[in-house]
Amino acid sequence: MARLSDIIESFIKEMLEGSKENVLEIQRNELANIFNCAPSQINYVLTTRFTIDKGYYIESRRGGGGFIKITRIDIDKNDYIKDVIWNNIGNSITLQEGERYIELFKERGYISDREAKIMKAAINDKTLVLPVNLRDIIRAQILKTMLITVLD
Repeated sequence: MARLSDIIESFIKEMLEGSKENVLEIQRNELANIFNCAPSQINYVLTTRFTIDKGYYIESRRGGGGFIKITRIDIDKNDYIKDVIWNNIGNSITLQEGERYIELFKERGYISDREAKIMKAAINDKTLVLPVNLRDIIRAQILKTMLITVLD
């Protein structure tokens, strides 16, 4: 079963997809009412799932007429993947972090569903039958190599 944060994230992304200019203005309290949650839950989703490194820019205005403006930033595929490889993955990456990047690349259309499945299988703990202290290091190398391959 999906967690509330996942449901809120999906809802916001669907609304963004429906916008003409990759911009969405919403009221935090209205969104909290829709999902019957505290506004802090909305803040959590925004600060963890809609960040600059994931291709989103957030503006917020508090108060009675306050709103949140989410802008999806169009980023060049090759530049973005290179940036992730050199600045985010580093020498080690957990399975969850690797899968998050793969999902992001798939959402952005940088890789296909099939490529995403292959990448996830390659970095999976069941595939990497290694001592725990080496798994994240090998996973990072595999993921970086696969991403470099799709840069074409």
